[in-house]
Amino acid sequence: MGELKLTAVEAAQRALAQRTSRRGFLGKLGKGVVALVGGGVVASALAPDRAEAYHICGHTYTTGSCPHPFAPLSRVDRRGWPLHPTYGYPVDDLGRMYADPETQVRYKTCQQKVPMVYPFVKDPHYGGGWTRCCGRRLRHISDCCSSSTIRINGDYSVRGYCPRGKRVFCITYRELNKRC
Repeated sequence: MGELKLTAVEAAQRALAQRTSRRGFLGKLGKGVVALVGGGVVASALAPDRAEAYHICGHTYTTGSCPHPFAPLSRVDRRGWPLHPTYGYPVDDLGRMYADPETQVRYKTCQQKVPMVYPFVKDPHYGGGWTRCCGRRLRHISDCCSSSTIRINGDYSVRGYCPRGKRVFCITYRELNKRC
């Protein structure tokens, strides 16, 4: 018997099916449909490198982290001082364990470091946030708010959980001592 001849489209379909799982194939197909219907803007928003996705327990967001020695893991204490993202000890602005205030420099992440790095951001302060479960512990994500109309990403800022007249510039997070 002769060999079955495949058209170019059928060959491409088989090659794609052999390279991906059903879930991967459906994901690619879905992105293609969205790109076709919604245009390039929507498709580019779905690109995994478009946002710093998943650095805060699976939370996909578009606002970047505040300046921090371990950015994008911008963990802070309840007063806004930078902490090591894994071990939770205080760190200086170079990421070293903060032990000597005489020889080490340390600034509050939102209130002091943001205006130093971004001089156009005036009067930043924490305005609110939300809490989610992460590794069986609660993690609080905080909006660093200012009057700036652009975010740390360089695009238009959003109100988020900021008070009236303020907008989100960047975000940080805090580990809470509560299980979930």
